[in-house]
Amino acid sequence: MVEYLNFLAELSQNNNREWFAAHKEQYKACDRKLKEFAAKLINGIAAFDPSVAGLTVADCTYRIYRDVRFSLDKSPYKTWTGVYVAPHGKKAGYAGYYVHFEPSGCFLHAGSHCPEPVVLKSIREEILDNGDNMLAAIEASNGFRLYRENCLKRTPKDFPTGHKYDELLRLKDFGIEKPLDPALLADDNALLESVLCDLKSTYPLVEILNRAINYAYEEMI
Repeated sequence: MVEYLNFLAELSQNNNREWFAAHKEQYKACDRKLKEFAAKLINGIAAFDPSVAGLTVADCTYRIYRDVRFSLDKSPYKTWTGVYVAPHGKKAGYAGYYVHFEPSGCFLHAGSHCPEPVVLKSIREEILDNGDNMLAAIEASNGFRLYRENCLKRTPKDFPTGHKYDELLRLKDFGIEKPLDPALLADDNALLESVLCDLKSTYPLVEILNRAINYAYEEMI
């Protein structure tokens, strides 16, 4: 992934259509490498989490083109890329496994990001019922830490204050993260092997979260 990161670093300094057009072939070569990695990642994750079996690369990757219609930042291209492997694809709202590539830092994430209100409520109910197992799943992961950047200052309405899981209940995103070792980025095979090992350790947490998410979606039918 070093070549792609180098491309993104240059793009961040030249985020305009003229520069991108002049380097389109370089981008295409990088994109092919990413898609090869994504295909292997999907198959590797499906080996321990069958719920993602059958996903395509398009289900799990992102366009480099930004939607600038409602943004003050009119830069036409994203300066990051990633692969998100979750049941039914990246837009379905399920918890999954994410690999983020950006020149300023690469990381792994497992969990649910920006869940809908009904889904978030179901996850919080799962925390009340199954918090010990959630904490155990986090502890059992390979060096991941709870993502705490998006949380409420107070316990959410309709949930008990002062509860032993209060920190979890106040989260608005529920996931765990781990930085990627930069030394791995020079060898795609070593990177894939390490990423799969780490993400496999997060499967118990993802499974718990998706059980709660399934409950929410069933109630919405």
